[in-house]
Amino acid sequence: MPDHLIRKLEHFTRLSAADRLALHGLARSVRAVGRHQDLLRDGDSPRHVSLLLEGWACRYKQLEDGRRQIVAHVLPGDFCDGYLLVLRALDHAVGTLTPVRVAEIPSTALMEVLDQHPRIMQALWWETLVAAAIQREWTVSLGQRTALERVAHLFCELFWRLRMIGLTEGDTCPLPLTQVEIADTLGLTNVHVNRMLHQMRGAGLIVLRSRRLTILDLPALQDIALFNAGYLHLEREGSHLDAEG
Repeated sequence: MPDHLIRKLEHFTRLSAADRLALHGLARSVRAVGRHQDLLRDGDSPRHVSLLLEGWACRYKQLEDGRRQIVAHVLPGDFCDGYLLVLRALDHAVGTLTPVRVAEIPSTALMEVLDQHPRIMQALWWETLVAAAIQREWTVSLGQRTALERVAHLFCELFWRLRMIGLTEGDTCPLPLTQVEIADTLGLTNVHVNRMLHQMRGAGLIVLRSRRLTILDLPALQDIALFNAGYLHLEREGSHLDAEG
């Protein structure tokens, strides 16, 4: 069920019981997909929209010689391909990083819900604008941040996004990314990522164990990353749209 999506959207505005029921009604067709599989390929134009319910995926672009750039991490509660409500075909691929469960929602059904529930539509606009803000921060990281700042910033961002949907436990969150996947995200080599992780461990900032990240000193890590969570817009900016009760 789309509980992670609902929890995320309510960081913008409080949904009504009818809004939540409508979102739950969308997640009827669910499929499981294994790790390192393509959910969508560049150029695909399916008639459904995929909502990630469990697991991690990514959006990526790949060059003809095999080099890959991950351009977004897709977490539970994220639409993998919401752009297809507007665009004719996907201009990037979506692949799984872990085993996932995905709800396949007919585009017509989603559009009907948005027409009948304007509060949901406003909240999804907020989500789209936050995704654009995240993309701008990634551009800054690739263009200006040092390797250490890039890794620290990515960890801070993922931690806050996971906390938003209730997937953190204290200072610990899942982090199923391999060093190669971190490198493909940050425009670094695998060796360089390894060095940065070693440096962060040595400084007493993080612990990485069993595909889980523990941030030992979040303020210090955010200072190193030059991280300001304001671009995630978590302050319920749509509170004026709140449903009653």
